Amino acid sequence: MVGLGYGFRTVRLLNRSLIRLIAGFLVGLGLTVSIAACSPVGNSGSQVELTLVSFAVTRSAYESIMPLFAAKWKAEHQQEVVFNQSYGGSGAQARAVVDGLDADIVNLALALDVKRIEKAGLIQPGWDKDIPNGAIVTHSVVDLVTREGNPKNIQGWSDLAREDVRVVTANPKTSGGARWNFMALWGAVTQKGGADPQAQEFTAQVYQNAPLLPRDAREASDAFFQQEQGDVLLNYENEVILARKKGMDLPSVLPTDVNISIDNPIAVVDKNVDRHGNREVAEAFVQFLFTPEAQREFAKAGFRPVDPQIVQEFASQYPTVNKLFTVKELGGWNEVQAKFFDDGAVFDQIQASLRG
Repeated sequence: MVGLGYGFRTVRLLNRSLIRLIAGFLVGLGLTVSIAACSPVGNSGSQVELTLVSFAVTRSAYESIMPLFAAKWKAEHQQEVVFNQSYGGSGAQARAVVDGLDADIVNLALALDVKRIEKAGLIQPGWDKDIPNGAIVTHSVVDLVTREGNPKNIQGWSDLAREDVRVVTANPKTSGGARWNFMALWGAVTQKGGADPQAQEFTAQVYQNAPLLPRDAREASDAFFQQEQGDVLLNYENEVILARKKGMDLPSVLPTDVNISIDNPIAVVDKNVDRHGNREVAEAFVQFLFTPEAQREFAKAGFRPVDPQIVQEFASQYPTVNKLFTVKELGGWNEVQAKFFDDGAVFDQIQASLRG
């Protein structure tokens, strides 16, 4: 078995060694981490093999969820489930599946990455209709990670546009996570009644404060923690919570006036499960992820659950956002992609205006 552990120690202050520690942690979240079964077991009467391909920060939750499901399946079917797992950046994982990574189930950071696999013919259209909650298994929101003591007194979205604040976020043209950040900035204006021109002006001001746009979340974390660039890093709430659970005193400000619901989808890879003959157990595992039992483990790992009972159970861990909007309120993924991220669209227009 091959794996990478986190194994970080608890410290109190954001001293230089801790900064390196946090950077290593968050950078590690962006690395591809694979855990394979000890040996291929195939599918037989007594054993069945499942391969999960997911984005990096879900690993902690799945390490708890998989044994629960395996025990349930064995009690009901007298069959052992052996999991193969691969964790990494969402976009990279989607590309790997398209290129042949033999996933039975994918859990990715945004629906566009699942749609990429669908477009390759591996997932049937309508996959989000066959799974509870529109196939969204967890949520998160955007959090603002600051320097120790928050010396720039960053309190919310509007502070990111101040001339004295430097922002670190990845390039939304190359990073799926950074697209959530871009949409959060845009919605910070439009979801409070502002018009598109006002949203574009605000978003442009923020990107003016982000002169370097790393390629992905991993490089953005590296720039903020290891290279000590910027005053604030736009990150996922679940990553901040998980880092704190690992003993890292990570200062952050969570905007609760308005924020975007970062919706993480799951899907069965139809072509692969039909070839492997394990569709029944793959679909059962996906359904299990929506049970209170599994949702509780996601919540422990920093994700906002989708089960109402578990939402209440962990209410104190997740601050209420007054205006929580979704990508659907921006028109849905197809419209968002065309409006903001296609060549020549709003993001490119903003970058051109900043260069001019």
